Amino acid sequence: MCAMFVSPSHDSTRLNLFRLFILRAIGIAGQLLVITVTVRWLEVSLPLWQLGVIIGFLLVWNLLTWQRLQQVRTITDGDFLFQLTIDIVALAGMLYFTGGATNPFTWIFLLPVIIAATVLPRRFAWALAGLTIACYSLLIWFFVPLHPADMSSMGHDMSHGDNFTQHVFGMWFGFVFSAAMVAYFVAGMANTLRERDQILAKAREQALRDERLVALGTLAAGAAHELGTPLGTMAIVSSELEREYPAEVNPDLNNRLGIIRQQIARCKQALSIISASAGEVRAESGQLVAVNDYLEKLTLQWHKQRPNIKLHLNIQSEQSTQHIIADHALYQALTNILDNAADASPGYVELKAQWGNNELLIEINDQGEGLSAETCAHVGKTLYSTKQQGLGLGLFLAHASIERLGGKVILFNRTGGGVCTQIILPLVKLAATEETV
Repeated sequence: MCAMFVSPSHDSTRLNLFRLFILRAIGIAGQLLVITVTVRWLEVSLPLWQLGVIIGFLLVWNLLTWQRLQQVRTITDGDFLFQLTIDIVALAGMLYFTGGATNPFTWIFLLPVIIAATVLPRRFAWALAGLTIACYSLLIWFFVPLHPADMSSMGHDMSHGDNFTQHVFGMWFGFVFSAAMVAYFVAGMANTLRERDQILAKAREQALRDERLVALGTLAAGAAHELGTPLGTMAIVSSELEREYPAEVNPDLNNRLGIIRQQIARCKQALSIISASAGEVRAESGQLVAVNDYLEKLTLQWHKQRPNIKLHLNIQSEQSTQHIIADHALYQALTNILDNAADASPGYVELKAQWGNNELLIEINDQGEGLSAETCAHVGKTLYSTKQQGLGLGLFLAHASIERLGGKVILFNRTGGGVCTQIILPLVKLAATEETV
């Protein structure tokens, strides 16, 4: 079974095309407003029929763009380039009928170039830059000049100073409009690209972590197979020695042999868990357990392994209807975190737990030396350890196991000293589970 994966780059291109659709709609409205003001207020005659054809074409093209956005087919950089090319050609036509290069709104040629430079490959940006330069250059010599509608009705002659004032006002308005459009639309497109890069970086990091976990799983399965035989031999020999030296004959030796046999049994149990994680299904894995029962069993089993550690259990919720999936990988992850806290401060380890309807929050606090900046940057992300003989495998697997179950791990230094490890895990409602079953 596989799920459909949509590339982040495709999503960002579609979002940028939607922004271009909005920008074009604003441009059409702005063109109609400027034409109305120019004809009615400034009393300048314009070729309205030709301008209406261009604006009508842009309106139809924008509707087709909206229809294109509704399609599932991938939007490529070539599609986006063609969209900007249409805008540049339509703008050149508008400027041709409204004074050419003397029109104060020629600055709009910059917008397609800025957008292309932000979201398209370099060769496409240079292609659009060349097109805009060619259009602007042709508009210097080829254009329809602007003329007042009726010089006599205006009551005075349109002087050079009046034309210059209108030009300055148009340039000012153009600058304000351009700054607003660039700040909103181009910045939005650039932010989309940054978000896409972050998604890709997280995907690469997750893929790298998965590769390491697969490699560790392969090595663990091989080690379990290799260690099974010598551990079995050690178990047989220790049992025979216990029978040869019973407690009545040599109680001290018999007690030590019993400890050895128990430790061998723990090793064999750990190896069976590794083998189960490599492909076999364990019966006790994946069952729903009440949160209270799970935490009490976890702390009881851990305290048997570390009887010399003072563990303070602080449960701040009494809801019995909330359940958690008792995955053995989660048990190992929480045990590893408790072991690290105990190694940092053997005299004090606290486990606080509280939960609501959806999440379980576990805080494991210690009174150790705290985390350095280097440790915070690597812990849980790579195989990193501050212990002399540590491999950093425990916390790395703990983070990976908890994240696989939909949770997350947060480590930070406590204000009073030591480290607080927060584990957030999703909860399962038993009633909802029974309905689905």
